[in-house]
Amino acid sequence: MGCVIRDVVADLIARDRAHLWHPYTQAQTAVAPLPIVRGEGVYLYTEDGRRILDAISSWWVNIHGHSHPALNAALAAQAGRLEHVLFAGCTHPPAVELAELLVALLPRGAAALGAPPHLTRVFYSDNGSTAVEVALKMALQYWRNRGTPRTAFVALDGAYHGDTVGAMSVSAASVFTAAFEPMLFPIARVPSAEALAAHLRADGGAVAAVIVEPMIQGAGGMIIRPAEFLATCRRLCDEHGTLLIADEVFTGFGRTGKMFACEHAGISPDIICLSKALTAGYLPLGATVATEPIYEAFLSDDRAKTFFHGHSFTANPLACAVAIASLDLFAQGDVLGRVRRLQAQMTVALAPLSGLESVADVRVLGGVGAIELHTGAGGYLDGVGPRLAAEFLQRGLLLRPLGNVLYFMPPYVITDEEAAWALDQIVDVVGSVRL
Repeated sequence: MGCVIRDVVADLIARDRAHLWHPYTQAQTAVAPLPIVRGEGVYLYTEDGRRILDAISSWWVNIHGHSHPALNAALAAQAGRLEHVLFAGCTHPPAVELAELLVALLPRGAAALGAPPHLTRVFYSDNGSTAVEVALKMALQYWRNRGTPRTAFVALDGAYHGDTVGAMSVSAASVFTAAFEPMLFPIARVPSAEALAAHLRADGGAVAAVIVEPMIQGAGGMIIRPAEFLATCRRLCDEHGTLLIADEVFTGFGRTGKMFACEHAGISPDIICLSKALTAGYLPLGATVATEPIYEAFLSDDRAKTFFHGHSFTANPLACAVAIASLDLFAQGDVLGRVRRLQAQMTVALAPLSGLESVADVRVLGGVGAIELHTGAGGYLDGVGPRLAAEFLQRGLLLRPLGNVLYFMPPYVITDEEAAWALDQIVDVVGSVRL
């Protein structure tokens, strides 16, 4: 029987390698992909029977655990009613209900340009990169429609906003974007609040928007910026009359211990980008939510002022239904309290690593714990990442380091005991790793 299972797994991997092209993977040197056949709670199960703890929430999307009964039921029920309909000229109950829930939940701090103190208009798309792409186009056309064109964007050093052309343009120049540099449009990048203030003083009238990842810059290395920095970005955008875009694709829906990371600073952006945990990891869905004045700038008898952007699967009813069910789980239980307890557990468990010569920094916020290692190279291509991933996988723990930055980001439903076991593995491996 064991031989048969191994043969089936080998066959699946061979078939995969015959036809598939995996993201962020160098096929020439990569190890064989994991043949995952099912998931339950915080665990993934391979075809040969191994159980692996999903310690990165399947690329940051899964928050309530795999194959959650309530989410399964919502998906099945919606599939029995309506699987999809075009969203240009049509609407449907899940899209409307989800928009109402999001508007009620989104940050209500002071917003710029005389807007009401919260975001009110939901534009659906397909994923995080496209949610950002929508925000950039929306900001650019907002100023054009008002008759005062602005075409410049400002982003932060170390930023990552996605892999579409606009999202890459406002990301940091890195190995992720180097091959596509001729396609990208120029932007200003600033390292600090002081640099942002100086740039806006010099050229604020040309800036369509400033885009930030609130509190944590994810793919750039899990860099945590203080709430005061975010509050200063909001104030500077207000002073110079420009838009603030918050990319909460990674940080939204509890990941930082607040429902949205902007809440740490008590601010509301003019445009917010959402995806990843929006559907709790079930289906692709993006949402770009703007203030009422931005929406009103597109209202005109002149049809050329329409926002010309859309996707075939915009507002997919199945995805919207699962997103509604996910938000219901937040309403029914103390999900954010669980994230804060996880933060406390990680803070204590990872503290001993700070004293190691091999460790440059330990950072914890909400449900994210990161360990930055001292290495010769550093960065995403640092060879220590694959070595660490392989060691953890042997122990039954799925981790995918960002080069020399190891991070732990499990689904919120992880128990104290499961988290303690995973953190013990991390401490043990980091304590013995040869750099």
